[in-house]
Amino acid sequence: MSRVGRKPIPVPAGVKVAIQDNAVAVEGPKGKLSHRLPEGLAATFAEGALTVESRGGSRESRALHGLHRTLLANALTGVHAGFRKELEIHGVGFRAAVQGKNLTLNLGFSHPILYSIPEGIRITVNENTKLLIEGIDKCLVGQVAAEIRRFYPPEPYKGKGVRYVGEVIRRKAGKTAQSK
Repeated sequence: MSRVGRKPIPVPAGVKVAIQDNAVAVEGPKGKLSHRLPEGLAATFAEGALTVESRGGSRESRALHGLHRTLLANALTGVHAGFRKELEIHGVGFRAAVQGKNLTLNLGFSHPILYSIPEGIRITVNENTKLLIEGIDKCLVGQVAAEIRRFYPPEPYKGKGVRYVGEVIRRKAGKTAQSK
């Protein structure tokens, strides 16, 4: 049995939990999410805590026990506090702007890159080079940040590109002239 899966998930104040047919729906001040548990797992809500139990000793249910407990914990955290990722853009003339439901990125290419912002995600741009991605679904927030970073990943010679705040880029030395 999973050590992570056995831990109860504390439910924050102001968050409602509803369990019906292996589907767990959580609703909080930031929004609502639902998660469907696979066969062999069941959730119970008692005394302000949500627990995930493995029913049946199949190998698959044991393998998925900790994963689905963590996914439910992320859903509870998301509807209560939300998740955020911060990106920064480095490079001369590189900038970003939000226009309606699109993010426009000027990253040194011959054309601006238009990125359609998914439903449930909010992107704000500060100083034209700092992006803040917020949402209630941890997986979606991380996916959007990774997709934006993928347009121009940081390169090791000058350090230009889109990177996470606090990400360390290992720099390489450029070519040097040979003397004879």
